[in-house]
Amino acid sequence: MISASRPTIYEANSVRSNSWSVWKELFADLRNSRELIWRLLVRDISTRYRQSILGYLWAILPAIATVAVFAFLTNTRTIPVGETPIPYVPYALWSLGVWQLFAGCLVNCTNSLVNAGPLVSKVKFPKEALVIAALGQPLVDFAIRLIPVGVVLHWYGVTLYWQSVLIPLVLMPAMFLALGLGFMLSIANLVLRDIGNALAVILTFAIFLAPVLYPPPVTWPSNLINLLIPFNPILIASQDLIIRGALSMPETFLFSSLLSVLLLLLGWRLFRVAIPRVCAYA
Repeated sequence: MISASRPTIYEANSVRSNSWSVWKELFADLRNSRELIWRLLVRDISTRYRQSILGYLWAILPAIATVAVFAFLTNTRTIPVGETPIPYVPYALWSLGVWQLFAGCLVNCTNSLVNAGPLVSKVKFPKEALVIAALGQPLVDFAIRLIPVGVVLHWYGVTLYWQSVLIPLVLMPAMFLALGLGFMLSIANLVLRDIGNALAVILTFAIFLAPVLYPPPVTWPSNLINLLIPFNPILIASQDLIIRGALSMPETFLFSSLLSVLLLLLGWRLFRVAIPRVCAYA
């Protein structure tokens, strides 16, 4: 928890300095808030599955149903999908799981301040703890989805390379990207509640801009989309470690990773500057 000896860091005038001491304060607050973040994370996870008959199956069923529908449409040639390097079902199930991880983190972070209600305006603590704790539920759901993914990969005879153990490191930039955008969108959503609703609609269609349910395009100008959307090289990198054990687009993955880190730092800084001015909207 935050020490009472430094309460002024949450005042509006305390975040105007551009010196490096601001970053020291930010990371110190993050370190001191780790217990609070953990408690918020556990609360969110237990609340999600409380009084639920199917429980943790809700983390699996939507992905399985979606892949089953698209597999049927692909097999019947209703939707022409290019040849995938591994069977379509494990390819789509893994890719959809990564997309749901990113989208879930982004949506939860965006709604974190609104869902906290009066806690934002009436209690003094680093409010970024609410945004960071919102990552917990999508991470748990993703871990649960790994079970059917592993079963399907084995069923279709897909042999994993040892480099697959690096997948958590490859997916970290996706988390940074979601958190950085979530810092900024959570502030906007607190002021204008339409942001959260609009984001849900945008993500519904944005899935078709990522190589989730189809292989990534390799011809110009279709492959340009993989350069313009930072999430795509991260998804492709995770697919590569499963399919071939090496990255096919290392340069674009490195660029997306660096961009994700920059967006995280920028979003965090803007969040700390803006939160004292907008917490009254909670």
